Amino acid sequence: MPIKIQNDLPAIKILESENIFVMQEDRATTQDIRPLKIVIVNLMPTKVETETQLMRLLGNSPLQVEVELMQMQSHKSKNTSEEHLTKFYKTFDEVRHEKFDGMIVTGAPVEQMPFEEVDYWEELCEVFEWAKKNVYSTMFICWGAQAGLYYRYGIEKYELPKKLFGIYNHMILNSKHPLMRGFDDFFLVPHSRYTGIRPGDVEAVPELEILATSRKAGAAIICSKNGREFYLLGHCEYDYDTLAREYYRDVEKGLNIRMPYNYFPENNVNRKPIMTWRSHGSLLYANWLNYYLYQQTPYDLEDLKKMYEAQ
Repeated sequence: MPIKIQNDLPAIKILESENIFVMQEDRATTQDIRPLKIVIVNLMPTKVETETQLMRLLGNSPLQVEVELMQMQSHKSKNTSEEHLTKFYKTFDEVRHEKFDGMIVTGAPVEQMPFEEVDYWEELCEVFEWAKKNVYSTMFICWGAQAGLYYRYGIEKYELPKKLFGIYNHMILNSKHPLMRGFDDFFLVPHSRYTGIRPGDVEAVPELEILATSRKAGAAIICSKNGREFYLLGHCEYDYDTLAREYYRDVEKGLNIRMPYNYFPENNVNRKPIMTWRSHGSLLYANWLNYYLYQQTPYDLEDLKKMYEAQ
């Protein structure tokens, strides 16, 4: 089944060229199916690129998915046109009356700032609190994962000795967990961040479980044991050249940036990087959609509040 998105969103042409099944609004309205409703809280400055990456993963599933895009009203985006934001994005005030099967909170290039100094922190906390009663399951990515763990469990982030930048090998700690079904024992995930979390802080919270970890990158996939929250410290949604573009950008700025680890063939920055993580990224999102949204969310989303109150 397809991913349902607005008729003229720029991602449509890219996804269709990649043979991703996309259904535009006017066709989807003729089907008597309740699609999974997902809201993407896109905090990245490169919003078009990020929304395309995530929709690529959400579209690789037999389930019909309806996507809503949300921006922070308390933040002025400098890298995405006002026309695009006005046309395709809603603010929290515009969606707070709705209910969703799932929510995705992206990363953001603010990880070296204290959470409370981020200009949209209060609004984001309001979204996190709203999601408890209005979203069944949430996927937090990179800084979004650190923000979610801090807000909900008080888990602090800490600055790394140097930027974690490259493609890292990960091992599964719980192969029987539904999110990990079909995964190989080891799999690759891109990371690009200056901060991390301490596994011991996660292990001290009874409600949380570390599902996958890396010797070099640390805890990478964390979940709440009730299936309502998933925290991804890496970027399995990245394109093959995302890290390359980040690297070239920083080199042009004259920054002291090292080459991405385990990324360029033979460590030659002039060679095209090889995509080594897409299959596991697609599987992870397909498992989330199936086992934690399609199988678990009530058919009538109005029942979400009752489920929250019963916990």
